[in-house]
Amino acid sequence: MDKKDFEYLIKNALAEDIGSGDITTSAIVPDNLIATGEFLVKQNGIVAGLEVVEMLLKIVDSKLFFVRNVNDGEKVNSGKIIATVKGSAASMLTAERTALNFLQRMSGIATMTNLYIERIKHTKAKILDTRKTAPGLRELDKLAVKLGGGTNHRIGLYDMFLIKDNHIAAAGSITKAIESCKEYRRKNNSSYKIEVETENLEQVKEALNTGADFILLDNFEPVEMRKAVQLISGKCLTEASGGIDLNTIKAVAETGVDYISVGALTHSVRALDISLEITI
Repeated sequence: MDKKDFEYLIKNALAEDIGSGDITTSAIVPDNLIATGEFLVKQNGIVAGLEVVEMLLKIVDSKLFFVRNVNDGEKVNSGKIIATVKGSAASMLTAERTALNFLQRMSGIATMTNLYIERIKHTKAKILDTRKTAPGLRELDKLAVKLGGGTNHRIGLYDMFLIKDNHIAAAGSITKAIESCKEYRRKNNSSYKIEVETENLEQVKEALNTGADFILLDNFEPVEMRKAVQLISGKCLTEASGGIDLNTIKAVAETGVDYISVGALTHSVRALDISLEITI
């Protein structure tokens, strides 16, 4: 994601919040009042989104002076001042909520990703994100996963084939669905990888025989998942999915799968508690 994409998202968010103007700040705060703001973390976690906050502040007021005390992706403890901003008090107050919305959400995602990674660091498995992101914020959600140590899966519907149960039903079988994707690749001279969702060992065998690049093991119990991994035996990559949480991920990772996708990283993440403390 380049800076133009960041700017687009930031400007949309600011427009949503500010609208025709910040009437409370305009009514109360003098234009020439100078202040210092400190971004304070109130719980342990991984910081993500400082680059976005810096860009946002500059868009609101190019004269605001922003200094990072830590880097995106860095672990911090509660009580840490992760950045400071100096300049117009009015500009800070106008930018505050939108800046914190980005910073809190992204840091929450990064922190949650890191918690999952810590649970399985003794295995080879890698944590994947999903498309279960906030509409319009996918690039930032996925950046936050990466800053937390996770691995980005496909960005959207356009950069990888992912054959799910409804696709299989429409095609008639896993074999027909995979062959259709291969034909699409030939016609369009593309090299997109093909992943197929399976629900049992028979489907795993069919997907393996048809030549999928990835086999998705959806809602497999660990015992069955281990059998599937042994059956596949490195002939293609494996991914586990289906309601996996912090309580179950260790057992899933220990089956030998290559990747584990976790929708909870982005679809229901809890924001990291961060505030902006302003002093005049």
